[in-house]
Amino acid sequence: MGAEFVWRMEDVLELYEEPYAPKKPVVCFDELPFQLVAEMRTPLPSKPGCPTRYDYEYERRGMANMFAIFEPKGCRRHLEVTERRTGVDFAHQMRSLADEHYPQAEKIRVVLDNLNTHTGASLYRAFEPSEARRVLRRLEFHHTPKHASWLNQVEVELSVLSRQCLSGQRIPDQETLAGEVAAWESERNERGATVDWRFTATDAREKLARLYPAQP
Repeated sequence: MGAEFVWRMEDVLELYEEPYAPKKPVVCFDELPFQLVAEMRTPLPSKPGCPTRYDYEYERRGMANMFAIFEPKGCRRHLEVTERRTGVDFAHQMRSLADEHYPQAEKIRVVLDNLNTHTGASLYRAFEPSEARRVLRRLEFHHTPKHASWLNQVEVELSVLSRQCLSGQRIPDQETLAGEVAAWESERNERGATVDWRFTATDAREKLARLYPAQP
């Protein structure tokens, strides 16, 4: 692990400890692949004492991707269903983050993992240099340590999405998936739901002391 792991971990944890700053929001970003599955036969509807019954046979219809942004202290989240998750797709998500979701922010601190597309270079591949630079001036990337994406609070939110919205049903296409996650997103935003994050840099120094470099 070593010093770089500790540096990145404490960098993210200190962001979470900062008071809410609408002009400098901390926004967690991630992606979630999803297997599209269609029914081979019409499910039998539920009736008293008997839940909806599905046939064991199904048809795989490829994969979809969901981009997720989550602002814990602002109690906001947004999901977008896409066909792919390339560097160009990431770049467009970052531009939307700056221009559509947080147009009034002075700086958007983005917590994200170390996927090779999660860099400023992706924006230069997607846009003209002046446009890439314009968007990147609004963003400040904070990468979680390698093998420690659990430090990204959006992973907790995506786990809730999977349990509350996606598990136990077969979704055949991107349009249906987008409708399901939009309804879930709207309900969570209206309730002001968020993650009760309590793990701090001080906790890390006590509980993960073995990961810290030995002092001279």
